Formats: sequence, structure tokens, C-alpha cells
Amino acid sequence: MKKVYSSASEALDGVLKDGMLIAAGGFGLCGIPELLLSAIRDAGTKDLTFASNNAGVDDFGIGILLQTRQVKKMISSYVGENAEFMRQYLSGELELEFNPQGTLAERMRAGGCGIPGFYTKTGVGTVIADGKEHKDFDGETYILERGIVADLSIVKAWKADATGNLVFRKTARNFNPPAAMCGKICVVEVEEIVPTGSLDPDSIHLPGIYVHRLIQGEHEKRIEQRTTRAA
Repeated sequence: MKKVYSSASEALDGVLKDGMLIAAGGFGLCGIPELLLSAIRDAGTKDLTFASNNAGVDDFGIGILLQTRQVKKMISSYVGENAEFMRQYLSGELELEFNPQGTLAERMRAGGCGIPGFYTKTGVGTVIADGKEHKDFDGETYILERGIVADLSIVKAWKADATGNLVFRKTARNFNPPAAMCGKICVVEVEEIVPTGSLDPDSIHLPGIYVHRLIQGEHEKRIEQRTTRAA
């Protein structure tokens, strides 16, 4: 089966639809599937729900889709660094479902593993627990969290071979593996595609069985917070 496509728009052809749930990798500005997000913007797909740790910044990452009003809901852990996100949320234009970071990562991983839900102590006694099933185990209260199964996963990796085996670079690994796992269709962008068989099997972070489509492209290297001091 062909997995390598020539561009982000080609890789997303026939996949996008209004109102879909998309799981996106990345943490802050690290490991962001920027080429695929730009292609979604250009496609004009709307009423989207994104499961993602955060929404980038105003002009990068999911932030570019907030600018064009293509996102109706975020399932996120951190919503700082994005003035347009704040404006839309406070004005009631954007729905937000807060998740602790560990819970969000596990919801994605669980969905990818066919686990419909799990119990966690994280969030008990807070607004996170509102409306969720509570259950006691060994004298401790837990809440039920549902696994996430997305219509589409978009992720960013460092290297891949033509079968979709992925290697992530350092902290860019972050949410990308669980996001990739939970999508019915997973589309990946990478910096380099290497010959099949050239990757050390023990160095592969995500096997190609999870990857359906793959592109190679140039990526921008951004620093989220630049701190300097006088010499």
C-alpha cells in the first residue's frame, strides 16, 4: 500500500470533512505538524474539534485555524500564549474541554489501544470531575475518563521509512505517538524519509502499522519563549 505522498494537500485528499475530530501532536511549538495544519486551513474544512495539548500561538500551529474560525472546540491542557484563543473562548465563540496533560495523553493512548475508558484520581474534587462517573477503589475516589478515537491524526516526526516506521527527535516526541495511535487515519509529516530497512528496529518510536499516509517537507524551527540577559 502506498504511504508516501508528494504534499500535505495530497496526503489529506479525501480525508477531511466538516465537523470531524482531529488529534494533533505537538507540545508548545515543538513537534507541530505545521504543513498538515496549513493544508487544513487551505482546504477550508470547518467546525473542527481538535484534541491537542495546546493550540500553538496566534500565527503558528492550530492558531492559524483559530484565525480563520475553522475550529469550534478544543480538547486541551494548556491554552496560554494565544491571544485569539483567549478572545474566542471568553466571548463564547470557542468551546473548551480542559484535560490534565497526563489524562489527555492517556485518553489518546487508550483510544489507540481499543480501551474505551479508564479511572484516574487526577481531577477528583475539581471542575474536571463535573458530570463524570465516580467510583471508589480501596477507599480512594476515581473518575472515569473516556478514550479518544479521532477521525484523523496529524503528527510530526523526524525520520520515517517508506512503510511509516517513525523516529522522533528528542522532546518533539511529546504527544505525537499517542496522537498518532488514536486516529482512524494517521497522516504524518517528517523531515526525512530514509530507505526501508535502514532504521535500527530498536530505535523506532512508533511502528508503521499506525501510519497511513506520509509526507516529507521543510519545517520551521521556532523558539516559544526567548529569554536573554545583558552580557
